[in-house]
Amino acid sequence: WVMKVLNNLGLAERKDLKVGNPLQKTISGGQRKRLNIGLELIREPAVLFVDEPTSGLDPNQIIEIREVIKKLGEHKTVLFSSHIMQEVEAICQRVIIINKGNIVADDLLSNLQQSNTDNHFVSIQFKETISVESLNGISDCTSIKSLPNSTFLLETDNPEKVRKQLLEMSLKNNLNIISLNSEKQNLETIFKSLTT
Repeated sequence: WVMKVLNNLGLAERKDLKVGNPLQKTISGGQRKRLNIGLELIREPAVLFVDEPTSGLDPNQIIEIREVIKKLGEHKTVLFSSHIMQEVEAICQRVIIINKGNIVADDLLSNLQQSNTDNHFVSIQFKETISVESLNGISDCTSIKSLPNSTFLLETDNPEKVRKQLLEMSLKNNLNIISLNSEKQNLETIFKSLTT
């Protein structure tokens, strides 16, 4: 069983190393995090609690730990705690948001992104260089943000209507659209709306 855990965590080649001496760096930070997860898995818990597992790691180690956690989640319940919303989006299927000790959301991530419909975003990129003022005629927008490369992010509660208006404006002004997308709210925006 121990070898299976080591293999699953990518630590089999390090099985004979002695670790624990703070003066002797025998494994990397990412390997140490995986080892800590492995020590818990050897006891075969029904539920694994993982709190801020990627703090202090470099980008490659963060990817390694994320993959380990996602793989573990295929076979057991993993409760993953983090304040890094992008990480929660990358790893979790279900999200629980707690504000001042109270659960304010408990649902699948996809449902939270769809059901929290106060804000939607439509992004558009034009081939031509245009100013943000060119989009002022688009109704039902609460804000328009100019991004690099003639890209704009429009906040709206009616994304279908905004997309239609953008297409009509482009045809009328002979503008070429490179991309036109509706975007789900990111978890950071949802978290902020539920906890402030």
